[in-house]
Amino acid sequence: MWSAAFWRRLSGPEEQRALELLSYGLAGCMVAAAVLGRTFPVPYGRYAEALGGGTVPARLAWVLQEAPSFLLPLLLVLRSEGAQLPRWPNRILLALFLAHYAYRAFIFPFLICGGKPTPIITCVLAFAFCSCNGYLQGRSLSNYAEYPAGWLKEPRFILGVTGWISGLLINVHSDHILINLRKPGETGYKIPTGGLFEYVSGANFFGEIIEWSGFALACCTVESAVFALSTFLILSTRAQQHHQWYLQKFENYPRSRKILVPLVY
Repeated sequence: MWSAAFWRRLSGPEEQRALELLSYGLAGCMVAAAVLGRTFPVPYGRYAEALGGGTVPARLAWVLQEAPSFLLPLLLVLRSEGAQLPRWPNRILLALFLAHYAYRAFIFPFLICGGKPTPIITCVLAFAFCSCNGYLQGRSLSNYAEYPAGWLKEPRFILGVTGWISGLLINVHSDHILINLRKPGETGYKIPTGGLFEYVSGANFFGEIIEWSGFALACCTVESAVFALSTFLILSTRAQQHHQWYLQKFENYPRSRKILVPLVY
């Protein structure tokens, strides 16, 4: 079993540098994935038929692929030396990260109605990303991110947390709209309405981008900045795919709706 002594031996400038290099590597992978995603949609949900092979039930896939982003940071906090330090900015920021993934991994999957099975490869890739990102955010905030006295009153922290809360509310509300599109027993896709879906096709994606951009502003770490960049690259690509799909699927789809950013894009 991991122990505080193990993490003390592991900690140091070498690991801190390794976290930065891993962050840059993850950013490079996400840039490549976003470029490829413009041509080849990620095979999940409505695009799942684009890839053969085995699948995982939708709810189980959500839990499996998102859980590492909750469990790894929690384990790191409980076992690392940093967990003993009275650093309230770090604790608050980690709590925000854990709150999102507690919802995404253990609440959201049980709210969805049915859902198409997820291809195994998609689930594996999402699991790998969440594992890597969970380690980066958890280890950075529990051991290496240092904040000056009064950071909780800094404009960057206040604006960042405000952005995180706003993005989470948009994301959860948009999820609620999508989950309730179908009545019991109905199948097929419908045009989402209400909330920011009146203005953009990717309201849920917009909310999550705002959420993690705010988190990055409040953290001011390389790891959080790479996470925000990765979120933008992947979700902006998905939003564009969804927008084009809606336009092709529904003749009456509102042409005034933008892709991701209300009134802009």
